[in-house]
Amino acid sequence: MDKLRELRQLRAQKVDEADQILQTAEKEKRDVTEDEQKRIDNLLAEADKIERQIKTLEKLENQKKSIRAYKEEPTKEEPEDPSIGMSKRDIKQYSLVRAIRAAATNNWKGAELEKEASDAVAEKLGKEPRGFFVPYDWMAERRDLVVGTDSAGGYLKATDLLAQSFIELLRNKMLVKQAGATVLAGLVGDITIPKQSGGATAYWVAESGAPTESQQTIGQVPLAPKSVAAFTDISRKLLKQSSIDVEAFVRNDLATVLALEIDRASLHGSGSSNEPTGIQNQTGVAVVSIGDNGEAPTWTHIVQLETEVAQDNADIGALAYMTNAKVRGKLKTTFKNTNSDVPIWGDGKTPLNGYSAYVTNQVASNLTKGSGTDLSAIFFGNWRDLIIGQWGTLDVLVDPYTGGTSGTVRVIVFQDVDIAVRHPESFAVILDAVTT
Repeated sequence: MDKLRELRQLRAQKVDEADQILQTAEKEKRDVTEDEQKRIDNLLAEADKIERQIKTLEKLENQKKSIRAYKEEPTKEEPEDPSIGMSKRDIKQYSLVRAIRAAATNNWKGAELEKEASDAVAEKLGKEPRGFFVPYDWMAERRDLVVGTDSAGGYLKATDLLAQSFIELLRNKMLVKQAGATVLAGLVGDITIPKQSGGATAYWVAESGAPTESQQTIGQVPLAPKSVAAFTDISRKLLKQSSIDVEAFVRNDLATVLALEIDRASLHGSGSSNEPTGIQNQTGVAVVSIGDNGEAPTWTHIVQLETEVAQDNADIGALAYMTNAKVRGKLKTTFKNTNSDVPIWGDGKTPLNGYSAYVTNQVASNLTKGSGTDLSAIFFGNWRDLIIGQWGTLDVLVDPYTGGTSGTVRVIVFQDVDIAVRHPESFAVILDAVTT
């Protein structure tokens, strides 16, 4: 809700202004003046008044949701604001490492801000965390880490790092969002996205005649949170000695691992064992079969992918191919036909028949069919119809026991997501391409 967002921002501004007056007096090593104290009191009173307005609007919105659910009305596609209204000062002072230490010892003294933020998120989401919640406000700002081993954290010490940048681990490319996937972040509660599944019918009629009644049909694409998790082990010594922003390093590493898995699931998610359903396994997505045991892709197969999408009137939007490096190599050395010296995969930004083509090893190269193994996938379609929903914030569970004898703390991060395809007809796939 825009109004709620405005009120939270206004409340934060009032608190920041009051805090700035106190900080100014502290820097000047003096007490606040009488006028300054009055201003602080007025600002805090205004913040309290705004807080009451926020609670009223939140209660009203919850009641409206209940009424919509009772009437079985579809919810809005626009997600609720997931922030808890942290002030700029609180966001700046929030420490993930401090929260990890507090959770590891189950002693939140000195980490009251972090505990309060987690409790506020829990109240907003209506559920308890596995460990503690990281506030969405702060998140808008990367294997095992130990000081004694250079490759596992030692290179992060102040004496070693200086001002050099950190060289990141080579990873598969995350490309579905770059290709145009629709990402709905900060969701609260299950949502359904409406879609038109049928249209009205036109009729030819005689003079003074009337057409037969017809109407559009509306369907829904449901999204419900599914949890994906990753962990890293952090040594207590590293947390104390490292001068690099360990918080950002660990957070970004875990977030990248999660993002890579979400990216992979968007393509190949099985839809079972708590995993979302990716494009490959979506009912209604056209599959272009090459052979009983898989065969090398040809120009005809590429054109057929486009035809499958076009014949369903879905060839609009962010149309592009996505495949892996093996397929690209194969298509670069395969000509369009026996009488041509033009490779299927050309040069430039639109190398496949005038369309963009994204290459990432997230696309499987280990598929099987019949007796065929190590087969690759090729995707084509309108990537805007791929929807990735992300709920709330990160849920962090701290385990001080698994690595207790070696002095490490295991940090496990959970993210709730779901994946859907708004129109399955918008995609066509090959799942049996031979690249050797």
